[in-house]
Amino acid sequence: MAISKICHQMNTKVDCKFKPEKDFTGRKLYNYQGSWYYPNTVQAILNFQTHFQARDSDIILASLPKSGTTWLKALAFAVVHRNKYAPNLESHPLLSDNPHNLVRFLELDLYVKNQCPGLEELPSPRIFATHVPFQTLHESLRDSPCKVVYVCRDIKDVLISRWHFRSKLVSNYSLGDIIDEYIKGVCFFGPFQEQVLSYWKESLVNSNPLLFMRYEEMIENPDAQVIRPADFLGCSFSEEEKQSGMVEKILELCSFGNLSNLEANKTGTSTCGIPHHGFFRKGGVGDWKNHLTDDMARKLDEMVKKKLEGSGLKFE
Repeated sequence: MAISKICHQMNTKVDCKFKPEKDFTGRKLYNYQGSWYYPNTVQAILNFQTHFQARDSDIILASLPKSGTTWLKALAFAVVHRNKYAPNLESHPLLSDNPHNLVRFLELDLYVKNQCPGLEELPSPRIFATHVPFQTLHESLRDSPCKVVYVCRDIKDVLISRWHFRSKLVSNYSLGDIIDEYIKGVCFFGPFQEQVLSYWKESLVNSNPLLFMRYEEMIENPDAQVIRPADFLGCSFSEEEKQSGMVEKILELCSFGNLSNLEANKTGTSTCGIPHHGFFRKGGVGDWKNHLTDDMARKLDEMVKKKLEGSGLKFE
């Protein structure tokens, strides 16, 4: 759909007289409710905001791209559905399908293809994912008490992961290009602070059930970071489950080493059009040190400090 028609649909939601910006490839990005999107994503968000009917039992997994989304999807799916799919069984869906096909994106998948994708037919609890900031998501929840889990990650690792990811899809995408994008703030789903702070502030206000998680803590203490969302989502592990090693089984099932080596994640394409193997690289912490110069790291640290100043949110 032409951007002029999309702007017409937005009515008073956004000033469509602003000048669109371009990414490094020359594709136009448009600002909607504080973040930058390509036109088809704006349309999908409008479809979502207009037609999505939230259930109280819904679970929304939110993140900035390349912040641990794949892992969070796998963990949430395994934890929520553990009574249905024992994690040690050969028939578990995570062994034969990509996490992004099991927990689908709202604005990158479901509402891109259809204004009304038939979500009312799905059994509860439904689990969805999104990269939009909280204010854009909240407009569609319509005061539903459904639960939101947000994961954030050190922006330098996010940047490197995103650079590697996009380099597989677009040629001539340099580190300098993506650093400039992040500092300027004009990039797909950017600026980063708009999204991260929207969820951070909401977690402090707590007007909606929202769990704010850090990727680094998930890596450092995975057992606790599996138990924590299970408690939040109302499906806590019983003492019997803990004693039987259920937490460890789920962690092994969802581990980077296990998922990345599955044939299902080496071949095929996800429902959002990305090759399955593109979602797996290293999954670690601190890989930015192998790519960024001291000057690059300093510029990014200064930018993050300035953007998050006064919020109480810090990245070590």
